[in-house]
Amino acid sequence: MTNSDAEQPASGSPDQAPIPPEDGLTDPVRAGRLRQLGQQWAQLKADRSAAELPGLRPMPATSSGSSSSEALVPRGYDMAAAWAWRFVVICIAGYIVLWLLARFATLTVPLAIALLVSAMCFPAVQRLTGWGMPRKLAAAVLVIGGVAVVALLLTFVGSTVSQGATGLASSVADGIQQIQDWLKNGPLKVSDSQLTGYLEQARQSITERAKTPETLGQVTHFGTAVGHVLAGFFIVLFATYFFLADGSSIWRWAVRLAPRAARDHIDGSGRVAWVALTNFVRATILVALADAIGISIGAAILGVPFVPAIAVLVFLGAFVPMIGATIAGTAAILVALVAHGPITALLMLGVVILVQQIEGHVLQPFLMGKLVSLHPLGVIAAIACGVMVAGIVGALIAVPLAASTNAVVQYLAGRFDQPEPVTGEATPADPDPEETHP
Repeated sequence: MTNSDAEQPASGSPDQAPIPPEDGLTDPVRAGRLRQLGQQWAQLKADRSAAELPGLRPMPATSSGSSSSEALVPRGYDMAAAWAWRFVVICIAGYIVLWLLARFATLTVPLAIALLVSAMCFPAVQRLTGWGMPRKLAAAVLVIGGVAVVALLLTFVGSTVSQGATGLASSVADGIQQIQDWLKNGPLKVSDSQLTGYLEQARQSITERAKTPETLGQVTHFGTAVGHVLAGFFIVLFATYFFLADGSSIWRWAVRLAPRAARDHIDGSGRVAWVALTNFVRATILVALADAIGISIGAAILGVPFVPAIAVLVFLGAFVPMIGATIAGTAAILVALVAHGPITALLMLGVVILVQQIEGHVLQPFLMGKLVSLHPLGVIAAIACGVMVAGIVGALIAVPLAASTNAVVQYLAGRFDQPEPVTGEATPADPDPEETHP
């Protein structure tokens, strides 16, 4: 830089940095001073631009003082980027959790079912303990009694069907004979030899298919699935008993795993989630009763046999959302078809569809919205998401999970909106000074 350049006045454009006059310093020192002054001037310009444009955030000035120091990033982009990477991290963590749950589904699914059964039996345990019965004895009575009740209901269904099996078998034989007569005398005009040939081809096809490795693999897979179901059944029994007998101790132990400062929030969140879960089970029982009463009334009006057995099957099947009551209603349709023909079967089908529509679009959303504080659209969306993610098991768990999550979010939002009380008392989940284990 020449002396004439250094002596040039600082007037002119307001964006041009002032240059100090000749002060007798050496060129390297003067160059360093000029570079520092240029950086300070660029920072002042960036601050002035930020004050004029509040929606933009200035980039920090670089050490070279180049024009990139004047680049501005919109605040919306900055916030969107921050939310985006956090959302990606949350999605990855959620995927890992779901993968682990699916990996250990043999254990997690029975535990979830046991939790639902415990929520259903919890009021009865509270009533028995209020009458003076020890809690562990009350839990054992409820578990054994529940298994006995379900076994008696299934036995009643089996005995009812077996008593009318003779008449039903004759109806089935008559129906098959009617189908054969229709094939012979109807528009198809199938002869006896052709019908016998078709039946023989079907028998050979079934025999050959039974010898293929794929069929053997399916049989093996079915046997493994049956073993998992039996194991899950016993896990449900034992887990239900311990949830009812020592649920409070298990919960206190779980809460103590959290940091001390968060125990109060976790404890309160768990309690409101449990209340939401019990309300969900209560609503499910009411929906099952409505399905059983509606379908049994329709079957009685149409003269379908085995009405009490159909009512029991529908009630038990309604605890499986989406398809349980429908499958049980299909049994009623088949009985109507065998006993009274296709017209009565079609009418029974209409009754099942009507009851399912009332339950799915009126009764269940109303009860879930009233008892679980969940909007009907949220109930339908939760069931749909559960079916897409995990099938029937997902549909079984989706609504109580959504209800519990909604209750926890509302509870935490209300807690964090208020100032935390400053007290010296320990939270309910804090361990006692002398207690070292749950």
